[in-house]
Amino acid sequence: MLHLIYILAFTILAIIAVANLIRNLIMFSFDRERTYTSRPTQGNSYGYLGSRQKFVPHPELLDNSGNLIKEPLLVMRSINVEDARQQLDAIFEASPGKKTDVQEEK
Repeated sequence: MLHLIYILAFTILAIIAVANLIRNLIMFSFDRERTYTSRPTQGNSYGYLGSRQKFVPHPELLDNSGNLIKEPLLVMRSINVEDARQQLDAIFEASPGKKTDVQEEK
């Protein structure tokens, strides 16, 4: 009998936890779409909602004219092994450490 009570209690707790998780995900998705002013709400200058400010994007997310970039920031193109090896060799040859190694060997 005690086992059934434990199973029932933990089932109820699991349902509550999953319901809270779903509710929080929905609230965060709605919260992301809103914009907030920098003015505090009426009479609530220290509260959670009063401390929010308008969304200011990171400078790396802006293009040259100051507009928000809405495309992927990382685009990978495929190259073959020989091209990659040539690029790495060029970087290695141009590095400052390479010049000091050549001078030390002489």
